[in-house]
Amino acid sequence: MSAQAQMRALLDQLMGTARDGDETRQRVKFTDERVCKSHLLNCCPHDILSGTRMDLGECAKTHDLALRADYEIASKARELFFELDAVDHLESFIADCDRRTELAKKRLVETQDEISAEVAAKAETVHELNEEIGKLLAKAEQLGAEGNVDEAQLILQEVEKVRSRKRDAEEEYRNSMPASSFQQQKLRVCEVCSAYLGLHDNDRRLADHFGGKLHLGFIQIREKLEALKKTVIDKQEKRNQDRLKRREEREKEERMKTRTKSRSRERSREHRSRSRERRRRRSSSRERRRSSRSRSRDRERRRRHSRSCSKGHRHEPSTRHKSSRDRERSSRDHSRERSRKRGSSERRQDSRDQNGRTDSRRAQDRDRDTGDL
Repeated sequence: MSAQAQMRALLDQLMGTARDGDETRQRVKFTDERVCKSHLLNCCPHDILSGTRMDLGECAKTHDLALRADYEIASKARELFFELDAVDHLESFIADCDRRTELAKKRLVETQDEISAEVAAKAETVHELNEEIGKLLAKAEQLGAEGNVDEAQLILQEVEKVRSRKRDAEEEYRNSMPASSFQQQKLRVCEVCSAYLGLHDNDRRLADHFGGKLHLGFIQIREKLEALKKTVIDKQEKRNQDRLKRREEREKEERMKTRTKSRSRERSREHRSRSRERRRRRSSSRERRRSSRSRSRDRERRRRHSRSCSKGHRHEPSTRHKSSRDRERSSRDHSRERSRKRGSSERRQDSRDQNGRTDSRRAQDRDRDTGDL
């Protein structure tokens, strides 16, 4: 790749597809199904294992660093859950690798001479020590390349200790089987990358394998798969908690709405009952007023009737159709009339007595006058 292409790729990775206003590149969005979601998360096996013995070639989906930049910008604002697609992709790839590893183990069992269980256990111990030495040497080389010389020296000291343990294990393994069989190369399959490892491989060969791009690439893929699984579980739990929280909020709002509706219904019922009560009171008051007016009219009629009856039938009182009040009133009228008549007769009698006395005085005066003459 030329320097210009490297600079263009770096700008795409930093600024995304819209860095120079190229509309043709913006036609494909990072959410498109044609875009590799594993590439957006920087874990596509086609990128990691490129240039190795197990190079997978070009990915069937679109790889673009600018789209990865777009995804990184968008993922900060909202959850896209592209990890699910990446987990499916990596699980399929790792499952295929594990199947190849099992087939290679079966092939070794069929091709290599059978040995006893004790000898196989000793050979397995030698293989494990070889693997440990290779990992330590690869780690020491990495630390030396990073400039951590002191830590690299400590790792090399540990390598020497493991080498001494390996020599002891090889001695035990050599003494447990014939010399002709010991010289044969005993192979085993690497559990990480399914490559073949020899029992008599030297340290340089082991370091090249365990520090090589193929083995480290498979380690990176497996570690990325585990991290994505954990991320998916965490996001699912968070999403479930958010859903539960939103559901509780909706239920709370519904309960509040139900309470407000019930309160409004109760208020409306109370208002209707109060209005009915007011109407009932008004109607009852109107009825009372009407009944009082009718009673007053009846009393007035009876009073008028009694008066007319008392005037027209003063000497023939009829008590059959009169009420008690009318009878009392008529009796009072009769008593008043009798007292009035009695008073008038007494006054006439008094006037008569006075006239008599006056006449007698006059007669006496005339007699006295005649006597004097």
